[in-house]
Amino acid sequence: MLKLKEISQIVTQAARGELVFPTSVNAALNLQMTLADPDCDTEEVIRRVLAEPVLAARTVAMANAAVFNRGGVPITSVRAAVARIGYRHLYSMAAAMVVRQFGARIRDPHLRAKAEQLWRHTAHVSALAYIIAGKLTATDPDTALFAGIVHEAGGFYLLSQADDMPGLLDDPADWMGAPQEIIARAMMKKLSIPDPVALAIVSLPGATLTPPPLGLRDTLLIAKHLAPVASPLAPARDGTDAGKLAGFIEDNTALEHILKESRDDAASMSAALLV
Repeated sequence: MLKLKEISQIVTQAARGELVFPTSVNAALNLQMTLADPDCDTEEVIRRVLAEPVLAARTVAMANAAVFNRGGVPITSVRAAVARIGYRHLYSMAAAMVVRQFGARIRDPHLRAKAEQLWRHTAHVSALAYIIAGKLTATDPDTALFAGIVHEAGGFYLLSQADDMPGLLDDPADWMGAPQEIIARAMMKKLSIPDPVALAIVSLPGATLTPPPLGLRDTLLIAKHLAPVASPLAPARDGTDAGKLAGFIEDNTALEHILKESRDDAASMSAALLV
């Protein structure tokens, strides 16, 4: 009963827009606000990236990933990295930092391990979504990358709350379904996620793939199924019909070719996110 009361309290706070964010995400949130301004100044963007060492390292790593570095010329400065990947990918890097910080504040070793696994899952999904979007599902790859990064934001929030409420997530039946959706919607709103991206993310639980795959939601469904690291909060792949999805992938020679052709790109991109 106590766990249900605690979950109800979290859901109520989420519905009211009263989600609690760690202070460590302020720098990344401020960078996102700067990038959202169509008249943002390049020097101000670079200054904000340099002010956050983790974000700076991740930006340079992404610029050196195979998918952005076709010529094989390494980049060693934030200024050059920003110029190479552009503001849209930098916005995704800032979002990655915001999401990851929820796991970084967790003290409980078991929950912290779950948060790390969830981040590895997120990184692989993001990289795969970027590849799949551009070559299979007629979706903007940059949007798919961003959606992959933030698609488990609600899960990270729940893990951070469980750190203060032991046993909160022991029974998935308590928090999956409606509570999970309310929290996910609240996180999308708090992070100012565009409606098309938020809708695709919120509709993932229980969704099934109907060939031919099109759009952002299908892109994320395939990426989540193919990710080599599963989400610790959704061992059943978020309720998708795994058999049908696996059958589609096995029968789709174009997808198999795409993934084989893009394996190095996906691996280098996910590695950059994991820095």
